[in-house]
Amino acid sequence: MTRPTARVLALLEVLQRGGTRTAAELAGLLGVDERTIRRYVEHLVDLEVPVRTVRGRHGGFRLAPGYRMPPLMLTGEEALAVLLGLLASRRSGLTAAPAAATESAAAKVRRVLPRPIGERLDAVLSTLDFTAPARTAATPETGVLLTLAEAARDRHPVELTYAGRNTPAGNGGGELGAGPGVRTTVRTVHPYGIVAHSGRWYLTAADAAHGEVRTFRLDRIRSVTALPGTFTAPADFDPAAEVLSGIAHAPYRHAVSVVFAATADEVRRRLRVAVVEELTGGQVRASFRAASLDWVPGALAAVNRPFAIESPEALRVEVRALAARLSEYSG
Repeated sequence: MTRPTARVLALLEVLQRGGTRTAAELAGLLGVDERTIRRYVEHLVDLEVPVRTVRGRHGGFRLAPGYRMPPLMLTGEEALAVLLGLLASRRSGLTAAPAAATESAAAKVRRVLPRPIGERLDAVLSTLDFTAPARTAATPETGVLLTLAEAARDRHPVELTYAGRNTPAGNGGGELGAGPGVRTTVRTVHPYGIVAHSGRWYLTAADAAHGEVRTFRLDRIRSVTALPGTFTAPADFDPAAEVLSGIAHAPYRHAVSVVFAATADEVRRRLRVAVVEELTGGQVRASFRAASLDWVPGALAAVNRPFAIESPEALRVEVRALAARLSEYSG
């Protein structure tokens, strides 16, 4: 008779929590009868899982003391992918979990790996380093991220408590007084999507009161509550494009416009803050706003393609100054 594997594994998971479980208790948890539970136990025994039968009035089933799950069945490449993924997500700031949770997850994966693979991975992790450390940014709370993701998927409105910048936060509900110079508002929004960009998490959502699409940083969301009801999102809406556009056109001091002799992909890879517009003749225009220009010449040089500055004029001065310094440094 075919045994449903999922329920057999569910039985093993229950037994691993410890203690003796009666057949009636297990049957209730798994939604089967007691006779089926006994068949599942036989199947675990066939797999050399040490399930012990306890006789008597308070009898039932339990695992042998000291039993642990068998080694995780991952190849060397799979194990390396999992551990490097955990490490890279923490390093880049794209994990919503605390650092301790990431470390714990990596330790658990490492602990159940077969010894030869584990020792080889230890060598990689002990010698691995990252260049260009991620900027410091507060990560969003896990509960906030999960609630928003479910709401965006299921098209449910949510109520946000949001701490904006020191300037007024635009449309929204009543202020809650988050401290000197900080405006905290309560608003109802329709979540369209979540975007991870350059070490930060963003939510694109429509303000339910005004219909305007806005971008919110998840680390500034103090609380979120799912609300009843549903909404319809625009069929052609692109959350990632909306976030990039919002960042590029933020109300900073300098409006930068540069034309590159390059492809759009080449510019996007190196100049991630820009909105890129394809022109004729193999050229593209990159536009964005910046609070200061000191970092912009280096970013333009990193694209490694010819460019012409359209605005601002002050950027030409910064680029020439960088070129002069590099020439001087190189002797």
